Amino acid sequence: MSTVSLHENERKSSSQAENLLEIQNLKTYYPVKGGFFKRTIGNVKAVDNLSFEIRRGETLGLVGESGCGKSTAGRTILRLLKPTDGKILFDGKDITKISGKSLRDIRKDMQMVFQDPYASLNPMQMVGDIIAEPIYNFSKKANAELKKEVMDLLDKVGLSQDAYYQYAHEFSGGQRQRIGIARSLALRPKLIIADEPVSALDVSVQSQVLNLLKDLQQEFELTFLFIAHDLSVVKHMSDRIGVMYLGNMVEMADKNLLYVKPLHPYTQALISAIPSPDPRLKKERMILRGDVPSPINPPAGCPFHPRCPMAREECTKTKPLLKEVKPSHRVACHLY
Repeated sequence: MSTVSLHENERKSSSQAENLLEIQNLKTYYPVKGGFFKRTIGNVKAVDNLSFEIRRGETLGLVGESGCGKSTAGRTILRLLKPTDGKILFDGKDITKISGKSLRDIRKDMQMVFQDPYASLNPMQMVGDIIAEPIYNFSKKANAELKKEVMDLLDKVGLSQDAYYQYAHEFSGGQRQRIGIARSLALRPKLIIADEPVSALDVSVQSQVLNLLKDLQQEFELTFLFIAHDLSVVKHMSDRIGVMYLGNMVEMADKNLLYVKPLHPYTQALISAIPSPDPRLKKERMILRGDVPSPINPPAGCPFHPRCPMAREECTKTKPLLKEVKPSHRVACHLY
């Protein structure tokens, strides 16, 4: 084997060791039924050819308008939804098609914090049982040891030990989300997918929950996929940010680079919509025309071209690939 090939293999293996999660050309389609016999007449292309990676210990933010496929991507990665095509590599293992015990075993290392703290907790269980359930499912610990572990988790998320004997409806939204976070930590996972974890909370408690997540990330050496539509929240939480549009990744970069120099016209429009804290600072808004196309029948070529102020003929015919145009800055746009 040549020296060049050896170096290439070393780079690949080192990159795989750094990455906890790698998504390759992931597709998740929902079938659309119609007619008397309810045959499949089309597909909702919720996630369409998505590729990215998350390094160990980092937080990757995933942003985009409602309906762009962010939550579907998160649920597919956790295998709560079945992928239509593509690969999900977690900790070096292909988990795309595993099932049964193999899938159950991998679930210990991948957990989720759901958007709605009111709907994600069982109203019939005490908080102690909600947090203890995942531990009980995967290890037969003695009751005293289990209770101590749950009490420690309650303390970690800033709740009193009295919460152990209470029910979810007795808590505020922010406290319920803390319970959900404690449950996600119960098995000491490597990856947590946080799906809009503060969007349902009062603004006054959002920052408390976000800072708690950052503290827990340091303490438990967690890796986060942080899904949100609030760009200021994503900037606060993330190391890198990926921007999704109509099921596709259109741009990915370091958070500071993305906010200072966004390249894709869609990202530029999103960044221009962030309110400035200084009322004297004049900021030019980039208003997008038209509506988001239907994911059942996405446009040919670039999915953004019907709304793009810089679209040209090539954009209507050929779909751009996500490629690196600057160091650590990838964009899917024919302008580059």
